[in-house]
Amino acid sequence: MAHTSASAGALLRHVRTGRARSRADLVALTGASRNTVSAKVDQLIAARLLEEGGRGWSTGGRPPTILQFNSGAGCVLAVDLGVTSVDVAVTDLSARILATVGHPIDIADGPGPVLTEVDRLAQEVLAEAGLTPGDVCAVGVGVPGPVEFSTGRPSHPPIMPGWHDHPIPSAFARYECPVYVDNDVNVMALGEIGVEGSVQDLLVVKVGTGIGCGVIVEGRVYRGAQGSAGDIGHISVHPPDGRTVVCRCGNENCLEAIAGGGALLRDAVAAGLDVATTREVVELAVQGDGSALELVRDAGRTIGTVLAALVNFFNPHRIVMTGGVAQAGAPLLAGIREAVYGRSMPLAARALEITVSDAPERSGRVGAALMAIEEFLDEDSVQSLAR
Repeated sequence: MAHTSASAGALLRHVRTGRARSRADLVALTGASRNTVSAKVDQLIAARLLEEGGRGWSTGGRPPTILQFNSGAGCVLAVDLGVTSVDVAVTDLSARILATVGHPIDIADGPGPVLTEVDRLAQEVLAEAGLTPGDVCAVGVGVPGPVEFSTGRPSHPPIMPGWHDHPIPSAFARYECPVYVDNDVNVMALGEIGVEGSVQDLLVVKVGTGIGCGVIVEGRVYRGAQGSAGDIGHISVHPPDGRTVVCRCGNENCLEAIAGGGALLRDAVAAGLDVATTREVVELAVQGDGSALELVRDAGRTIGTVLAALVNFFNPHRIVMTGGVAQAGAPLLAGIREAVYGRSMPLAARALEITVSDAPERSGRVGAALMAIEEFLDEDSVQSLAR
């Protein structure tokens, strides 16, 4: 039998994700000795991360004692920072939201004013949940731009002027705990997988103001060498009408400049639609307006040409669409599917599912919480907690 890690962190993960419910399950899963597993489980119980429940079903002999993850052993702050709004939540260690608050912001105001507002909201949700700063074990923050994950600093983010290289974790110093910052799409991708986790390979594509992609490999975020994996918004595409559009990054005909939310609004206004925001274009498409439908479907086809190349390269199980423009649903999906199934290799596309997120408005907060929890409860941290 293939032995897997029997570290305290690995055992905790098995119980947390529901794969194991007793010491015997853990012995079977890891191939480790009963004594090793019992000693580690006892450490986890002493650290309050595991609890013993009732008795399970007997398969002959003494019924096993049920093990449960104690998701109330601490809490995490989850911050979903957008271009025009921020959501802050406090969750337990299973990413269950205990209190949450949202507020309009303008990301271009810069890190000082925006993070001061985030700090105020964080204190508000903690008070509402009856918790103190001392209860916070970790903080997770999703931001709409590229981030060097190891330092939590944004790197030349196109839609976050004034944020380049700002040490975001320092804004949360009062909590005296680890702070993890990542690109918003990676965070949403974790939110899409959920607490149970997954061993699938998937792409989570956010079509909002910008276009980004979270890459999940065997259930874990793939960040690449510097943390910029999945930045598909600046791949070059051919616009349907052959024109040249300059992107805010300075290059021409980037996917984002042709099919992102801003592009959709620009083209809708040029087509004579009475709209002032991307959301209004999406709402018109949902109501069946012919011009809006055509614009959304065209955006889907353009996005689909890039996704077809990614499908040929990465061969994911699923693609999940999220973000403001994805709320258009069927017409966007129709355009994407047409291009992906038309251009992908038959084997890669044979069992591929392309869907719209079930809970796009929650996945940012849940993902930020899960990121913080996963990192906080990784092998090394749990080892030190369980001593």
